[in-house]
Amino acid sequence: MALDRGWSPRLTDATVLGRWPHLVGPEIADHCTPLSLRDGELVLQAESTAWATQLRAMQRQLLGRLAGAVGKDVVRRIRVVGPSGPSWRHGPRHVRGRGPRDTYG
Repeated sequence: MALDRGWSPRLTDATVLGRWPHLVGPEIADHCTPLSLRDGELVLQAESTAWATQLRAMQRQLLGRLAGAVGKDVVRRIRVVGPSGPSWRHGPRHVRGRGPRDTYG
């Protein structure tokens, strides 16, 4: 039924995201989270900048593991993003630009 309706690519994408710890191993899965998989590009968010650097260095190995598990053309690129910083924007109103910086001088 999935083949008839053209759902196979989406099911394969969901397999990568849903089985992430099984596909890459628990050590890597503990330090990064797959955010999305669209058009062959897998976006990973690392828990720290050190892990982001490590994942970028391991891209070839990760692509090889994923190709062996789910197919060669499912994941063609990996983009690694670091952890997001805290947002200083609070409340419904926001002023554009840098805003006040040093108010003690």
